[in-house]
Amino acid sequence: MNRIQHKQGGFTLVEIAIVLVIIGLLLGGILKGQELINSARVRNLADMNAGIQAAYFGFIDRYRQVPGDVNTTNATAAIGTPINDGGDENGRLDDGGAVPPWSEASAVWEHLSKAGFISGTYQGGATDAPSYRAEAPSNAFNGAPILFRTNDYFDTQDDLAATSGAERLSLTLGNNIPVNIARELDVKQDDGLPGSGVVRMTLSTGTPGNVAFAELDTGAAACVDVAANPDIWDIASNSQDCNAVFLY
Repeated sequence: MNRIQHKQGGFTLVEIAIVLVIIGLLLGGILKGQELINSARVRNLADMNAGIQAAYFGFIDRYRQVPGDVNTTNATAAIGTPINDGGDENGRLDDGGAVPPWSEASAVWEHLSKAGFISGTYQGGATDAPSYRAEAPSNAFNGAPILFRTNDYFDTQDDLAATSGAERLSLTLGNNIPVNIARELDVKQDDGLPGSGVVRMTLSTGTPGNVAFAELDTGAAACVDVAANPDIWDIASNSQDCNAVFLY
């Protein structure tokens, strides 16, 4: 009796090698795609800062007054359209002790947008964090940036002190920024260190200019490794809620 022999099915080494190559290409494409996405987000944050900085100084150059700080009457006369919110005209973007702390912070976006320096439609008049978010631009991670004077940023001389540096006009980029994005931004725009240069990490108790801003400035200490010398961005923490500030 003749026995019918059946060949066992299976993959050859060549077939397995082809599959592994395809998997490698797919993984490489995914990683490259994520790298491109991260680079685009970093560029978005850098462009946001550059655009706001140019708008701020452009406004001063045109009107000889500080956007957000000029009062509503003078802002309306200068810009030529009704302005809802303004400041105390002390020459600084701060609460000045004379106006609600959110007033100048939200008024600056109204002044800049109605003067044509930034896109968007902002009406000012913020009184708390929720209303401020409605009257401010958003970063690439849906956080609300703040253009204001602050001393709440990391400094190599004093890691977590309540006032780590001199009060300076700055753009706090807003929360929800992953730590790896914040580090890449610092590397590309500055010195790569969260406690020095013009790009810094905000304090874990960050309060730009006034304690009322703590709701927006939620910089977490996990974003920075303070045990290192000097401080470094703590990539290992993989924090997804960091904040950074451009000092002007």
